[in-house]
Amino acid sequence: MEKSAQKKILVAVDGSVYSCNSLDYLIKLFKDDREIVFHLLSIVSGGNSDQNWMLDVDPLRGDTPAVEMRKAKANRYLKDARNRFMRNNFTEEQVEYSAESSAASISTAIHHFANQGMYDGLLIGRRGVGKVGEMFLGSVSADLIRKCHELPVWLIDGEVTSTRFLLSVHCAPQSLLAADHLAFLVAGTPGIEICLYHSSSVFGSTPPASPEDFHAQWGKEWCDKYLDEDRDMYKTHARVLTENGISEEKITTIPPRKDLDASHDLLRQAKKHGCGTVVIGRRGREVEKGLLGGVSDRTTQQAQNMAVWLVG
Repeated sequence: MEKSAQKKILVAVDGSVYSCNSLDYLIKLFKDDREIVFHLLSIVSGGNSDQNWMLDVDPLRGDTPAVEMRKAKANRYLKDARNRFMRNNFTEEQVEYSAESSAASISTAIHHFANQGMYDGLLIGRRGVGKVGEMFLGSVSADLIRKCHELPVWLIDGEVTSTRFLLSVHCAPQSLLAADHLAFLVAGTPGIEICLYHSSSVFGSTPPASPEDFHAQWGKEWCDKYLDEDRDMYKTHARVLTENGISEEKITTIPPRKDLDASHDLLRQAKKHGCGTVVIGRRGREVEKGLLGGVSDRTTQQAQNMAVWLVG
């Protein structure tokens, strides 16, 4: 299926090796895709200068010289990052960039910028797990994951080389939205494969959604025809993928299983089957606990040398 809509991803970068890992991930996945556009965003802190209080009084005053110097440095890196894409078969029109100053936290500024544009996803790299990583960009990524539910968040941890995806499937509308998002972004991309997998906790999990819960997004007629009767919904997710341009031979299934920790099981299965990216549908920010929310949180916390896409 040919897609007419342009795909646009906001990419938060900071000039570190971890940002380079994110760029390499995108280049490997999308180097033959002429429909995708990236906006590279660097946030420069405007809160460390004694003169910045004047911006609150006179917002037309502009950035201080110190902030302008940091923006100039960020723009040099962004230009280099753009050239990195162009050396790998992308055109100038596919890679935009901007450096923005903000007195707010970096995560708040990125979140605000993302909400102002028409983006299909927000990508951010992470400096690693644990206390050291959390002190740096790890804290930014964790904060964005908590607050950004308006668009999918892609978290990249370390070096990711595989173009195989593990799609976590559940009987929930958010899970089908994750399948739809994945298909929209990668349909027609050479070399990708998608593994469907359902993991649940041995100690119980969120009950499956009722058919009516899917009607708002998918319509009653489609649901009556394609919703599986069991909670795994492998066939339903495969239907969403194929309707959006993923060929059947690109889709495989992994038998469902139960585990003490479904998030750990997802990552273990992803590594076992050579998947570099795990795609998960998650519940809204108003849901504090539950299978999808809890699993998505723990999966992002535990992921190493892997990408996790959170949808919902």
